[in-house]
Amino acid sequence: MRTLRVLICAAALMFTAALAGPAAAQNWENLGGVILEQGDCVSWGPNRIDCFARGTDTAMYHRWWAGGGWGGWENLGGQLTTRPECVSWGPNRIDCFARGTDNAMWHRWWDGASWGGWESLGGIITSNPECVSRGYNSIDCFARGTDGAMWTRFWTGSSWGGWNSLGGQLTSNISCTTRKMNSIDCFVRGTDNALWHQLWTPGSGWSGWQGLGGSITSDPECVSRQPGFVDCFARGTDNAMWTRWFNETGQWGGWMSLGGVLTSNISCVTFGSTHLDCYVRGTDNAMYHRWWNTGGWANWERQGGILTSDPKCLSWGWNRVDCFVRGTDNGFYHRWWDGGAGGWGP
Repeated sequence: MRTLRVLICAAALMFTAALAGPAAAQNWENLGGVILEQGDCVSWGPNRIDCFARGTDTAMYHRWWAGGGWGGWENLGGQLTTRPECVSWGPNRIDCFARGTDNAMWHRWWDGASWGGWESLGGIITSNPECVSRGYNSIDCFARGTDGAMWTRFWTGSSWGGWNSLGGQLTSNISCTTRKMNSIDCFVRGTDNALWHQLWTPGSGWSGWQGLGGSITSDPECVSRQPGFVDCFARGTDNAMWTRWFNETGQWGGWMSLGGVLTSNISCVTFGSTHLDCYVRGTDNAMYHRWWNTGGWANWERQGGILTSDPKCLSWGWNRVDCFVRGTDNGFYHRWWDGGAGGWGP
């Protein structure tokens, strides 16, 4: 194991700008509600966003953007002990997962016409669930078990398979991505605080755990911007954002510092093979943004706000990013990048 040792110049890289004002900070849209932590948002088509959050009664609430405006908050019930984790495997389809009061994983889904009722998928989980789709009518879910290992359960297209242990000793939530159709890459922090990786491919199954080094102090955040590529991000012991990537050569690049002083987990999105956008909370509780394109990494950009949660960002189309946070009034706030025509809204 090797640690992240590069010292960062505080004068150049700390997020120092002061911010005053109400929870509805300048240039953020207030979507109301009273939420307990970071929400989760997904898109199943262009100009469509569905957001989910846990309310003060621990039920799941839903609000959606359909291209012309936001629908009101909808109570979808349940008794959740984690934030919702939602995924879409096709147009007008959403599947949401959370841990219940019995510590089992629970599931509720939208089929294009109505919401199914809450369904218990069993297990005893000790982390947020992480669910991804590697193809049409396919879902793979992951969570940490009481033994500290990563466990998985999957939807075959007609039924749920049973829980299966993938081993390991996890000290974080799980981040999974699909670098190509019908493959899954999962990443966790281990007991040595290094980043660990396990890959599933058809015909070969699960690869077993691979150590990727580093010394990380947040959940990992990993995304794929084109087939065969994976970019991973985490906060280091210096509170900077660090990255390591897998590319077409079939090898992992070394750890690289992207600076900053982070006080949250990281949310990264991609809307094309040459774009990566990452968002964090800084020491002044504002949201900060750093992005990569073919010219390399841009400097940190301050997006304001007063965040009391991790940011959650997504993209529903080319050159479009939508970010969501909780404010100081525990409401749900939104800011978006519209591709440059109008810059950052509102």
